[in-house]
Amino acid sequence: MSSRVFVRSLAAAAKAGVKPPIQLFGLEGTYASALFTAASKTTSIESAGKALASLSKTIAKDAKLGAILANPALPAGDRTVVVQTLAQKTPGMDAAVQNLMQVLAENNRLNLLQGVAGEFTKLTDAHNGLVQATVTTAQPLEGKLFRRVEKALAQSSFIGAGKTLKLENVVKPEIQGGLIVEVADRTVDLSIASRISKLNQVLKESI
Repeated sequence: MSSRVFVRSLAAAAKAGVKPPIQLFGLEGTYASALFTAASKTTSIESAGKALASLSKTIAKDAKLGAILANPALPAGDRTVVVQTLAQKTPGMDAAVQNLMQVLAENNRLNLLQGVAGEFTKLTDAHNGLVQATVTTAQPLEGKLFRRVEKALAQSSFIGAGKTLKLENVVKPEIQGGLIVEVADRTVDLSIASRISKLNQVLKESI
């Protein structure tokens, strides 16, 4: 399946009333959206998700494989062999996912595979009523505090009625303290680093 044929499946699915539950951007988002619509018509979204998750784990555990996929100089023939090998090593390989890998190989973009898997997870979560959110802190949140933040977010207008929150704690010491909450395309920055930056800007403007 060529890249054009694979992407055309997205348009065909949209006409049939099948479309991704949220809009994604970038190459990974484009491929993930095309896979979502293709899987919903040919195999199943769940099957594609499981196959992608398995592939992603395989790549993450094998540094040599990751380096091969990231090599832009890898010959076309070798890329085809890599796809065939991955398909054989992945239990329950989904046909739509295998087509995606072939397209990525043809376009020398196998390095996007893990990114596509991450974007596809966003689509399946949204499809299942899950809302992804991250809370970034300088140090890991303790269980009790994490649950407090989770409860507050779940009850906020950010999540919406009938939705389930899927919260992740990301640790970035450079924010120094406070927290940054990200839900979809909305961000609330309450970090100390942000406050210092704003203060510095005010001081510069006053000089």
